[in-house]
Amino acid sequence: MAAFWQQRGRRQESGGLGSVLDGLGSVFDVLLANARLVLGVSGAAVLAIATLAVKRLIDRATSPRDEGDPKAEQKSLEDSWQDLALIKTTPKPAKKQRREDLSEPLLSPARPVVPDPRGSSAPLGAPQVQSSPLRCLTLQEKLLSHSSQLAVPEFQVSLVPQLARSICSQLQNFLRSKFPELPFGRLSLSGALLDGLEVLAADHVQLMLPLVLDAGLWSLISGEDTVVRNPQYWMIKRIDLGYFPRGCSPWDRFMVGRYLSSSVLNETLHKLLVASINWPAIGGLLGCAIHPVVASRELKLEVKHDQVDLSITLFPVVEMEDKVLLAVPPEGLVENLWLESFSRAEVSRLKELDAADSGARQLCLRILNGVCKRQPRLHKLGGSPLRHLILHLSDTASDWAEESLADRFQQVLEELVASLEKGVLPCYFNPKINLFSGLLEEEIDEMGFVLYRAITEPEVLLK
Repeated sequence: MAAFWQQRGRRQESGGLGSVLDGLGSVFDVLLANARLVLGVSGAAVLAIATLAVKRLIDRATSPRDEGDPKAEQKSLEDSWQDLALIKTTPKPAKKQRREDLSEPLLSPARPVVPDPRGSSAPLGAPQVQSSPLRCLTLQEKLLSHSSQLAVPEFQVSLVPQLARSICSQLQNFLRSKFPELPFGRLSLSGALLDGLEVLAADHVQLMLPLVLDAGLWSLISGEDTVVRNPQYWMIKRIDLGYFPRGCSPWDRFMVGRYLSSSVLNETLHKLLVASINWPAIGGLLGCAIHPVVASRELKLEVKHDQVDLSITLFPVVEMEDKVLLAVPPEGLVENLWLESFSRAEVSRLKELDAADSGARQLCLRILNGVCKRQPRLHKLGGSPLRHLILHLSDTASDWAEESLADRFQQVLEELVASLEKGVLPCYFNPKINLFSGLLEEEIDEMGFVLYRAITEPEVLLK
C-alpha cells in the first residue's frame, strides 16, 4: 500500500498536478463566496462542508509525505475515507413543499426501535409490551359472530306482539259490527316473529282473516286448469247453483261470474280500512299513531309507536282441502285467483328437522335473510325461496350441526346460483310450482351476478 501511494505522488509531481489543484482551490473560493446568494443559507452550508472535505483531500494528496513512515501512509488513507464519509453524511436541504404534499400527515409513523446488540436494560418501571399475533377468523367464526349481531332488542320482541294483538282485537270487533252477516273467523297474527323463527327486525306482522266457507257450496280449481297455467294459484268456484241459488252463501256478494273474487273482497276491505274505521281514536287509545296505506294494493297499516315503527298487512285467507289460500291475486286482468301459501308448512318442517338432529337450519336461514335484507338486489330471494331451498338441501345434506354451518352456507350459495342459472326453484311441497316464475330476467341476472361473485369469497356478503 505504501508503494502505491509513493508511485501516485510521483505521477502527480511529474504531471504538474499541483498547479491544476491550485486553480481548483481558487474556483472553490469563488463558489463559496457566491453560494449564499444563489443557494441560500442551508445550501451554502452544505456546499461549504463538501468543498472543505474535497480541499482536504487535495491538500493531503499534494503535501509531501515521509517516505519511510508506513503509519503516515495509513493515517492519510484513513483521513481520506473520513472526509468522504463527511460528504455522505451531510444533511440534505429540505425540499420545497409541493401542493400534493399538503394532504400528507405531519407526523411520520415511528420507526421500529432496533435493539442494541451490546444489550441494554430497560428503565425501571417501564411496562413490558408484548405484541400478540393477528388472528384470521374463519368463515365459521364470522358466520356465528354475524348471527349474534342480528339479535332483536327484547323490548321490541315483547312490545310488537302486544301492540299487534290490540289492533287485531279492535279490527275484529269492527268487522263483526259492520258485517254481522259475514262469517269471518278469528283474526290471528302471523309472520317470523310469531312463527317462532329467529327474526331480523320486529317491524312487520301479518294479520290472517279467515273466511268460513261452506264446503258444500264451494270447490277448488287448480290454476293449471285456468288461463294463467300457474299451479301456485287456485280459483274458488260456486257450485250447485241449481239447487242452491245465488244468495244462499253470504259470500256470494263477492262473486265475479261463478268464482269468489279475491280482488272484489280486497277492494271492499280496503275501503273499510281507509274510510270507515276511526284509526286516530284507536291509536290514541293504544298510545300510537295508526295510518292505513291508501296507495297500496295490499291491505296495509302503518303504526308509529315511541319505541317501534310497525307495518301490519291484512290477508283474507281461505282454508279448504288442506290448502291455505290467500287473497293475493297476480297483477293483470285475472281477478278471481287465490295464492296458495306454504308458510305454515315451511315453518313446521324446518322446526321438525332441526329438532330431530339439533340442526342449524333456522340459524343458516336467519343469516341468509339478513344478507338478502341488506342487499337491495337480493330482496326477492328472502323468506319463502330460501326456506324451500334449505328444505331441498336437507334431503341431500345430512350434516346440519352448528359445526358445519360454514359448509352448509357455502352450499346454499352454490345451489342458489345454479337455480338462478336455470331460472327454476321448485317448490318443496309441489315440484310443479316454480318459485322464480314471478321474477324478471333482469332481476335473475342481477341476483346471480351478486351470488356468483360471493361463492369464492362468501365473507363479502357479511360486511
